[in-house]
Parts: sequence; C-alpha cells; structure tokens
Amino acid sequence: MGVEKLRVTLLKHTPEPQELVAMGAKLCYSSAGITELEQGVAAKDQGPFLKRLLGSGHLSPIEHAVFTFGVEGVSRSLLAQITRHRIASFSVKSQRYVSEAVKDRRDGGVFGYVIPPGIKAMGAEYVAIYQRQMEQMQKWYDFWVEKLQESSEGNAVYEDARFVLPNATATKLVVTMNARELLHFFALRCCNRAQWEIRALAIEMLRLVKPVAPLIFKDAGPGCLRGGCPEGRMSCGKSRAVKEMFDKL
Repeated sequence: MGVEKLRVTLLKHTPEPQELVAMGAKLCYSSAGITELEQGVAAKDQGPFLKRLLGSGHLSPIEHAVFTFGVEGVSRSLLAQITRHRIASFSVKSQRYVSEAVKDRRDGGVFGYVIPPGIKAMGAEYVAIYQRQMEQMQKWYDFWVEKLQESSEGNAVYEDARFVLPNATATKLVVTMNARELLHFFALRCCNRAQWEIRALAIEMLRLVKPVAPLIFKDAGPGCLRGGCPEGRMSCGKSRAVKEMFDKL
C-alpha cells in the first residue's frame, strides 16, 4: 500500500435526471396525470424550464435526482469533514473489522496513507521523514494487534489497535447525495478556502456530474461563480481565476 492518491468514480445516478426534475416541478402546477405529464416532459426541450426553475430558487424538485460515488485514496481526516454533510448516505471501510496490518513487507510494509501537499512542497527529505513516521505507526499498530490477540480480552483487536493510527490513514467510501445537496456541497467545498483534500474531491465529483446533468450543474461550484464572494473579508481574492477554472471544468 503506502502512498495513495484520490480516485473518484460516478457509480450510479438517476436515469434522465433532468427530465425527472422537470416532471416533479411541473407536477406542482399541472392537473395532468403522471403518464401524460411524463410524455409531455420527454417530448420537449426542458432547458428553458429548468433554467427558470433554478433561477427562481425552487430547488426541492432537484432532490429527486440522486448520484452515488465511489471514493478511494482519501484520508480519515477527510472522512471527518465529508460526514458533516448530513443529507447524504455513506458506506465506509471499517477499521473495526478490516485490519491495517500489512503481510507483504516488500512494498515498504505500511498501511495506505495520504501525504499533504504542504509536506510534499518541502522536498524529498521531508517526505522521507513523513514516510518513516508512517512506518513507525505501522509497527505500533502491529504490536497492539499481536498483544490484543494474545490477551484474554482480545475480542476487539482491530477496533482497539486502530487508536494509534493517524488521520493520514487512507480509507474508501461510497457516498450518495441528491442534486440539491450536491449544489450545497460544491458551493462550500469547491471554494479556495476549503481544505485542500476535500476541495480536490468536490472538484472531481463536479467534473463527473456535469456531463450527466449539465443544466442542473451549469453554475455549480463556489459562491463567487454566481456573484460576489460570500467569504467577505476572508476572500481568497482570486475570483476571476476561479471563474476561469470552473468555466473550463
């Protein structure tokens, strides 16, 4: 294992998400039956209607569109951040039941971990120090696994041994969000002021959903894409560069 990198996959999503959103919204204002409404939506270009819908702030219909992502190569530190987004569903690799012990020592014999870019920027010497620290933590973890297995109280081997592992430990998860929560997630986490790891994840998730629902996610991203920076005096001051970047996403 050793050093891991971010990998994101769009596993599943609502079929024809934009048509479904349009249908849900039009149902609110129509006396037509479901089948008739469905046929009408499918027969017409829903672009202008969805633009008006999103512009009006009537966002509850976009909750019908759901997206599920597979995420790998992220840290337990990121996990603590993303699970604060409560209108989402998460399935996460368990450290209670999945051992972080490494049987094959030929690859350095260490659990998967993430290196912060600030440490990488300091150069190879400091990266090597960081990696040696991860190797030491692996030894501590292996020590406690062995001792807990020997102990008569060793019924919770991995869940107790994991306490010596760092926030850098890599994990993987499946996360599901509806389109409305994704817009909120992107607004917060694509911002330059967001922590670097979750920002990279949010940008990659946005890149994956834009082709699937381009009208819904046309203006998705940090708040400065839709007006003045919501961070006020805490602004990064780079709104023009940010807009150029997301225009090309």
